[in-house]
Amino acid sequence: MNPNQTATITLAQALLRIDSVTPEDKGCQTIISDFLAKLDFHNEPMPFGQVTNLWSRRGQTAPMVVFAGHTDVVPTGPVDKWQHPPFSAQIDGDMLCARGAADMKSAIACFMVATERFIYDYPDHPGSIGFLITSDEEGPAVDGTVKVVETLEARQEKIDFCLVGEPSSDKKLGDSIKNGRRGSLNATLTIKGVQGHIAYPQLADNPVHKALPALTALTAIEWDQGNDYFPPTSLQISNIHAGTGATNVIPGDLQIMFNFRFSTEHTPETLKQGVIDCLAAFDLDYDLSWNLSGLPFVTPAEGELIQATCNAVEQCMGYRPTLSTGGGTSDGRFIAPTGAQVIEFGPLNDTIHKVNERVSITDLNQLTDIYYHILVNLLIKAA
Repeated sequence: MNPNQTATITLAQALLRIDSVTPEDKGCQTIISDFLAKLDFHNEPMPFGQVTNLWSRRGQTAPMVVFAGHTDVVPTGPVDKWQHPPFSAQIDGDMLCARGAADMKSAIACFMVATERFIYDYPDHPGSIGFLITSDEEGPAVDGTVKVVETLEARQEKIDFCLVGEPSSDKKLGDSIKNGRRGSLNATLTIKGVQGHIAYPQLADNPVHKALPALTALTAIEWDQGNDYFPPTSLQISNIHAGTGATNVIPGDLQIMFNFRFSTEHTPETLKQGVIDCLAAFDLDYDLSWNLSGLPFVTPAEGELIQATCNAVEQCMGYRPTLSTGGGTSDGRFIAPTGAQVIEFGPLNDTIHKVNERVSITDLNQLTDIYYHILVNLLIKAA
């Protein structure tokens, strides 16, 4: 069979040709739900606010294996810089080129075809299979997966194993599994001063000058050394703003935005207190606000989901993946607190959010095989 004409690639192209820039879905989930309905899945749309979500389940018994993903994509950036139109899903040699090709519509297509193949081979399989699909992952992520999980928890519908199809591979398909993610804590710090003419500094109070020693001290703190699962906690300043735009005006305040990516060595409360304690050493008048994007989570290496995935990769690719908790946040942070084993496993991540995003067709067909074997390992061999 021509690798460009497999069911996986055809489905991926159908999804990729839809310009579903976050929080839009624009019919992607209709394609998914129509496909799953033919496999005896019960489809349950769960819209919240302007966000489209789909919960689909086949079976009523444990264990429940869930494929989680998102149909929204980030904006394309300058279209004229793309080699192919970003929503054309053009095939260029072995590459499928489109916004969302790697992150992560193609993985959803792999989910679908792997599930179809599994049900064909095991129509009376034990356990349940679920799909949790949202259009609110690349945006604020307040009306997407988090709301679906709250609904499932309220009616005691428990996920045992969850595979998020985010692009986890580094150099080659299957070389890395994300078995956890660091927490993300955002802060906005406003240092207050007194605005004035730059020629009369004695009549003003420059918040930039006051803030610099404090920021130096804050960024020099070693928050922890990490642990067996996580790298050390990192504080990074992302934005600094002060002034009116004029060269002869001392600013009245300075705003700094920074972010913690933190390990399980810390809680949000200990990090907040550490910042407050540091600032207390300086004579500052300030306001400080916080926004928690997600708590850290980790799935132990000895868990059934990781073992099933590692075995599937080895069977299909001939090598075993390494485990990693690096990178940004994902919707796995909303699912892990329910007690589910959660991993992220998908295609290469080297072009995500870039101009000319693309993914290997060969990899997608192999990824479909791996997802199929994960289902077999969890629901058949472990039964």
